[in-house]
Amino acid sequence: TKIGEGTSFYIYFPITRKTKNEQQTIDIYGVNESVLIVDDDEVQRQVSIQILKKLGYQITSVESGEKAGALIKEKPFDLLVLDMIMPGGIDGTETYKRILEIQPEQKAIVVSGFSESERVIEAQKLGVGVFVQKPLTKEAIASAVRNELDRKKEIAVY
Repeated sequence: TKIGEGTSFYIYFPITRKTKNEQQTIDIYGVNESVLIVDDDEVQRQVSIQILKKLGYQITSVESGEKAGALIKEKPFDLLVLDMIMPGGIDGTETYKRILEIQPEQKAIVVSGFSESERVIEAQKLGVGVFVQKPLTKEAIASAVRNELDRKKEIAVY
């Protein structure tokens, strides 16, 4: 600046007095919906279990797509949380394909430590909801689960 000319500052404030936490409009809490977590990584399963149980969901977990398919035959779940990459077995997309044969209206989300891939896009074309990147945060997984449970399932007709 030059002496005698001054400086202008522009400050922008939010149009509300509410804090960020107060502005959250999505209710992330469960009302006893059943969620099946399918992940080959024990640590990741435990993280998901702890977060979702605290939010009021009924949680079951398995370590493979094959076990998920067998379990779905015995008991329906409101939502699947599918890991995309599970070495030594079928991946999340193949798991979802097989489960759709048993439960055609099954809702699911996909989680992965890798970026969104062709297999994730293929799963989404089959009806999977959002993709959540690992490592999971409470906000990301809670929001994805609640949004998917509340989303109306669209079934493709061929």
